[in-house]
Amino acid sequence: MPATRRRLTPAVMLAAALLASASLLVTHPDADANVPVVPTPADGEVLVKDTDAYGEVLVSTSRVQGNGQLTDQAFTVTNHVVSEYAQQGTDGKPQEYLLVWAGDENAADTAVHDAETLPDSLLDPVNKVKNASVGPDFLAVIDVTEGSPSYGKLVNTATVGPLVSNEPHHMQYTWSKGDTVFAGGLFNSMTYAFDVSDLPEIKLKGVSTPVDTPGGSVPDAYSVLEDGTAYATYMGGPVLPGPHRYSDGSVRTGNGYAGSPGEVVRFDENGNVLSESPAATSQGGDPEQCKNIPQVDKATCANPHGIQVREDLDTMVTGDFVEPRTLILDPIDPPSPYLFRSTVRIWDISDRNHPKVTSVQRLPDDPQEDPEDPRHRDSSGLMEVTVTQQPEHKGAFAQTMQGGAIYYAPDITAQKLQWRKVWDDGDALKAFHPSSGSEAADTNGGWIQTSANDQFLYHTIMGREKGALGSDDPGAPGGMISLDISKLVNAENPRCDLHSKPKGKPKSADCPTLAGAAGINRDQPGKGPHFGTVDNFELGPDGKYRETDQPDRLAGTDYFVARAGHRTDHKLWVTDVGENGELSVDDNFRDEATNSPGWDFNRDAWPHGPFGNAKPHKGLFVVADQDVE
Repeated sequence: MPATRRRLTPAVMLAAALLASASLLVTHPDADANVPVVPTPADGEVLVKDTDAYGEVLVSTSRVQGNGQLTDQAFTVTNHVVSEYAQQGTDGKPQEYLLVWAGDENAADTAVHDAETLPDSLLDPVNKVKNASVGPDFLAVIDVTEGSPSYGKLVNTATVGPLVSNEPHHMQYTWSKGDTVFAGGLFNSMTYAFDVSDLPEIKLKGVSTPVDTPGGSVPDAYSVLEDGTAYATYMGGPVLPGPHRYSDGSVRTGNGYAGSPGEVVRFDENGNVLSESPAATSQGGDPEQCKNIPQVDKATCANPHGIQVREDLDTMVTGDFVEPRTLILDPIDPPSPYLFRSTVRIWDISDRNHPKVTSVQRLPDDPQEDPEDPRHRDSSGLMEVTVTQQPEHKGAFAQTMQGGAIYYAPDITAQKLQWRKVWDDGDALKAFHPSSGSEAADTNGGWIQTSANDQFLYHTIMGREKGALGSDDPGAPGGMISLDISKLVNAENPRCDLHSKPKGKPKSADCPTLAGAAGINRDQPGKGPHFGTVDNFELGPDGKYRETDQPDRLAGTDYFVARAGHRTDHKLWVTDVGENGELSVDDNFRDEATNSPGWDFNRDAWPHGPFGNAKPHKGLFVVADQDVE
């Protein structure tokens, strides 16, 4: 970074994080001079509006009352259903949809390293960012019914209100019939609980505000249990700094909103909080490896991001990623590389309402390598975890964003887990683009997910922007890959460990192999997909959808967090999956406006109004209840 770059002091960082939390109190203005306003319908009422881009749009609202401690105003979701597709698409077939949780792009998305170079004029940030005015965040409902003439058409935008700038982030990893859809606001610590039983219409079942989760902030991911409840990772610390008492009576000391330590929250199916459980152990962590700003009395790396559950094993796995204050404020040049985490947590969930951490383990690094920048060690920036799903398997995988590595532990119920590196993201880069190098550091891998039959591991890689590793770094492309993990998960005593042999030596026979790769934005380094989801449905001969363990499609989104400085585009992609794990971009899934592959969230108008570009973070394949077996 340039020598003139300004450093943010801990006090300034803390103040800015607290200001980020104050967005909870910001609501969308009643009107904008350039945006036509349709009155919000009463429950059960449908209003009709005419739009230039989408024709007739049917507008309806559902609302729930907040807890009254922050606002007396109801929380709402307002549907804007394109009339042409309101009833089973255009051909009467049962429809399958992609729900995409998306945020309005506005001036608040200016990255810190951009904002620091702006002149003092308050008007300049507006001129630096497209679509600077604030609009509503929303769930986009897109028809992905294979063979349908409305394939790829936008059917509905369900806007949430009254809060704006939620920074829509994650939902659960997959959806099953009857599940509530849980969706989080990264910056304002909101969790929305949506009813999707009557698609394409969406209803609001409930909300959780920061007042409801005082033990944690910055929600990330959700895992829905068989009883309809859900666990959620809250990556950031308690809303207020100081000691906090959790649902089980234990006490941990935190450094405040978006700091440390984080927690796991259990919600009922309506988004009501059932319990809050600390991710930090009472002993704390390694003070050298677990930096905090400001430092807490017992150093901790407890910032859970990814979360997956094996109910049959009464076990949950979470991965610690980063103290999220860093993510919001200055991730390009953090005060310490050890704000990025390397720890995996195993939880006992035999008492569903009081999960307890039973193991905290740091992922190993290659003893043969000592990178100049500690952020580029294999274990740096542990983001996502996933578990095997078949009863005979007990393994789990963990993935690092900065390190570009995937790790595996064969038995998450073992007293001492044995994590070992089994994949290097650099090995996929040439499959995206033949002229690419093979350096995995800072390739920004994201989502990982095992197939239901444990044969494949699916993974997204954003890639590395040009110059990230130095002035001569050409960067690296991104895309989606599938790894054949069948030999690894079926091995009685797995031998694969990429740290056990020098690079270039033959891998063990049970190491994962690259089954498929689909390059995304292949000629634009660092512009690949951050997150993905599996299409876990197939249409049966009876005309009903059912879940399958052999998915034939994936979906991925090219957006991370704008303030983090990753300049990905805002596209949604569908990728076809072959029987042997081969991947190819679905060329038929095209933007309805430009007719180019990939669905572009950068557009002037939506069914809910001319609010400009949007930021799609997470997608989910869903089907109306009546159409699922």
